[in-house]
Amino acid sequence: MNTIDVVAGVIFDSARTHVLVALRKPEQHQGNRWEFPGGKLEAGEALQDGLVRELREEIGINATQCQARTIIEHSYPDKQVRLHFWDVLAFEGTPEGIEGQQLQWVALPDLASLAFPEANQGIVDQLVAESQTRCSDLSG
Repeated sequence: MNTIDVVAGVIFDSARTHVLVALRKPEQHQGNRWEFPGGKLEAGEALQDGLVRELREEIGINATQCQARTIIEHSYPDKQVRLHFWDVLAFEGTPEGIEGQQLQWVALPDLASLAFPEANQGIVDQLVAESQTRCSDLSG
């Protein structure tokens, strides 16, 4: 089974307390689940170039400051995916669902209450844990 390389942006608001998620359309693989915006890498495309292109095509923003976060490999019954997650710390433009998808800014702790594809669960858990660490740093 071939592995599909996907780039996904963990897009933070300026306060780094919320991230942008998109709702997959019902007819898509893992439909009606939330995801981090991004998409398939094109052949020979550099990871960051693919991320910038996908975010421009999908939600109409130009990512200006990105850093690699983690890579998660996951096997679904019908496909194998390798997700390259990037933190998007700054961007130009206003995110909009160019492909008709619903977008939502979600507080980091609230990510745990949304349904994500199985392959995204590791990053969701990581972001929720980071938000709890950040909150205890601020209150301590």
